[in-house]
Amino acid sequence: MDIATLPLVLHVAAGTVALATFWTAGLVKKGTPLHRRVGQVYLLAMLAIVLTGIPLVLQVTARGQPVGALFLTYLLVLVGNASWSAWRAIRDRRDRAAYFGPMYWFVAALTAGSGLAIIALGLQTGAVLLQVFGGVGVLGGVGALRGWRRSATDPRWWLKEHYGAMIGNGVATHIAFFGIGLRGLLPGVDPQLLQHFAWFTPLAGSLVAAWWLGRKYGRPAAPGQTSPSSSQPSPVPRLNT
Repeated sequence: MDIATLPLVLHVAAGTVALATFWTAGLVKKGTPLHRRVGQVYLLAMLAIVLTGIPLVLQVTARGQPVGALFLTYLLVLVGNASWSAWRAIRDRRDRAAYFGPMYWFVAALTAGSGLAIIALGLQTGAVLLQVFGGVGVLGGVGALRGWRRSATDPRWWLKEHYGAMIGNGVATHIAFFGIGLRGLLPGVDPQLLQHFAWFTPLAGSLVAAWWLGRKYGRPAAPGQTSPSSSQPSPVPRLNT
């Protein structure tokens, strides 16, 4: 194997694991040991995607494709943000102040700022795809502010932060799957049409999922419920940071 292709191979392998574990975690009963273990594997796979994505950005840059490199970097920011939030929302679910700390605001500002830059790049190049997905980052920054304000009176803030982040990661996972798989399954279809389907279908699906989960978990908590049971084990290991 050529050393230059190794990051791509590892990137695709991590994406395959992410896709399988995303649906496994989504379908099994929430809060069970299996759900927690599969969720851990999923987040590790997403970390591998981010790390292997860095040399891919460098390769795209070296090929003289600065727009593609900037957009790929932006996608890594989105994935990193969602993975961090999904992990920390569970880890710090009993410590609101720890979750909404300096790192939270740094990641939120980075995501929103990157989104604005991608929108500007999309306007300059006439790329609708960049403009739409740049808006995702801006909305993520706005959502971070709303989540912080809502958390002061919402005992289930951590759950909403967690599933919101996992929805975001699901979009990235399925974009990669469709983007690679559809080209092989439907070679005769217009590539532009396939690209739009691969990018916009998961995004539309995320809106439906967010609406459904909002209806399911958005109702006011029962009186006296302020935090998850202290006897419930954490789905992710608590590390010293």
